[in-house]
Amino acid sequence: MMKLLTKTLALGLGAATLIGATFSAALAQTQTWPQRTVRFLIPFGAGAGADIGARLVAERLQKKWGQSIVIENKPGGDGIVAVQAFVQANDDHVLLYAATGSFTVHPYQREKLPYDRERDILPIARVANTLLGVAVPVDFGVNSLKELVDKARAEPGKLNVALVPGITEFVWDGFTNSEKLGIVKVPYRDIVQAVPDLGEGRLQVMMASVAILQPGINSGRSKLLALNGRARNEKLAPGIPTAIELGYKSLELEGLTGLLGPKIMSLELRKQIGADVVEAAKDPEVANRLLSTFQAVNPGGPEEFGKAMQDQAEQIAAIAKALKIDKKAQ
Repeated sequence: MMKLLTKTLALGLGAATLIGATFSAALAQTQTWPQRTVRFLIPFGAGAGADIGARLVAERLQKKWGQSIVIENKPGGDGIVAVQAFVQANDDHVLLYAATGSFTVHPYQREKLPYDRERDILPIARVANTLLGVAVPVDFGVNSLKELVDKARAEPGKLNVALVPGITEFVWDGFTNSEKLGIVKVPYRDIVQAVPDLGEGRLQVMMASVAILQPGINSGRSKLLALNGRARNEKLAPGIPTAIELGYKSLELEGLTGLLGPKIMSLELRKQIGADVVEAAKDPEVANRLLSTFQAVNPGGPEEFGKAMQDQAEQIAAIAKALKIDKKAQ
């Protein structure tokens, strides 16, 4: 009996020592970080919304941290080029600034992935929600989402649509499946090239960020029917309803954008960095600049960002189930 008690006590002390050591290591990490230059990897080219947001936030952070921040644009592979570089670095000074749509749908679209989202990509801070919407040509004779659905049902296979590859296309597929619509998808190597085609009526529908759609809207050739987010945005799209309030919840899509860290980064450090990012995002100059690129500032720490990411992952899983698509990458 005494030997059992001694062994149990030893195991307890060992566990306590391990916990204490882990806590001490996490505390030391927060007290000394950053020790050198920080790198932000971005899955988009220069000038994209996420690129602009990253540079605005980085400018404030490097003043606060006393260390330079290098922005590295790594477009390509539907986000995989940047994500893979981030995961392979596995360095707490190499962070990923991205829209979560850059990787949320990958397990359903690719056989092999060089990362595991839940294990390798940890939330640090949400910065903004990119405004997304559904647009049609002004001369198309459709003035609401319901009219678009009715027309598509009346003319199966005759309408076509341009979509941003990845999560946007996935959500659209869920929408057309739930509404039993036959709308032909037209692929574009560069989605920006679809804007004049929409205005000229060669395309009947387009779903993308409002920033991409805006040139056609400003020219008076195309118009927004609905926003994909959960709430209206009267500043950026006055009078435009959400798809949800119009009765099409299957078109819901939040353009979550923020900063993410590697698996070696402790929660304590992510909270510390997250608080600094949230502070930077709340700067009126940053907020106004992001608004000009159709991004609504919506700052939150690792817990809030993590919850939003999980909600998005569950939404995508539900769409995949409805479409009878299994995860390709396990």
